[in-house]
Amino acid sequence: TGDTLCDPSDKAALAPMEFPKACYFRTVKLAANGDEGKLSTAIRRLLEEDRTLEYVHNHETHERILGGLGEQHLDVAVGKLKSKFGMDVTLQAPKVPYREAIRKKVTIEAKHKKQSGGHGQYGHVKIEFEPYDGDTLLFEEKIFGGSVPKHFFPAIEKGLQESSEKGILGGYPVVRLKATLLDGSYHPVDSSELAFKTAASMAFHSCMEQAQPYLLEPVDTFKIIVPDDKQGDVMSVLSKRRGSVLGMNSLGDGTTELTAEAPEAEMQDFALVLRQITQGLGEFTAEFARYDMAAVTA
Repeated sequence: TGDTLCDPSDKAALAPMEFPKACYFRTVKLAANGDEGKLSTAIRRLLEEDRTLEYVHNHETHERILGGLGEQHLDVAVGKLKSKFGMDVTLQAPKVPYREAIRKKVTIEAKHKKQSGGHGQYGHVKIEFEPYDGDTLLFEEKIFGGSVPKHFFPAIEKGLQESSEKGILGGYPVVRLKATLLDGSYHPVDSSELAFKTAASMAFHSCMEQAQPYLLEPVDTFKIIVPDDKQGDVMSVLSKRRGSVLGMNSLGDGTTELTAEAPEAEMQDFALVLRQITQGLGEFTAEFARYDMAAVTA
């Protein structure tokens, strides 16, 4: 708990213990159909017993991810889930949260027109799509003369935002995209928010087909401490995994700290490799740095 037991008349507090951070992560899945809520409760009970475990529910990839200090550590945790809580689970490599973006500027005109008795549906937009330096879709409008009434702008933006949640390359979120509404038209009776939202969605999908989309992959920054005589081996592993060493710092106790960057997809088993190379003497931490254009193999 981190609490200090002491005499009430002589209060004291010891510094809390520092636990090593989890560095090896795997997706936890029930081996058969079961209660996902009970699984989360069981894992949280394990976390109370073992402070070196880490648990994250990734809402983007819809995965429950368990982290530990290595393969054997997670195997022990899986064994406890089965023996203590009756939860039979399997471990898999986590999905990599890629992103999608476009290379070139395109102008798309899309019209949604439908007549099926009574009021129909009519929405017509002309939108310019272009790359920009931002993590989300940016919507602007440059309408002149009221060709599209202002009260339809939120529906157009909503159609674009919802469509950008899934790109065409792998269903990943689309980022670094600016959409500018240039023109369009409306019908005084048949136009509606739904019609303009649909037209915006049609324009977005046409944009992704024409604007040369590409994948972005997450890149992490690594702080790696290794024995001096093993730094060459570790640097070789980083190079083979499309990583780059940014700096080296001798710690003066026979170890060196390497600062490096590497794609997240290439480093999911790095904890096991580092332990093998250094006979258990190496350690590292990783933090998300940015998204870069993915290699073709990704």
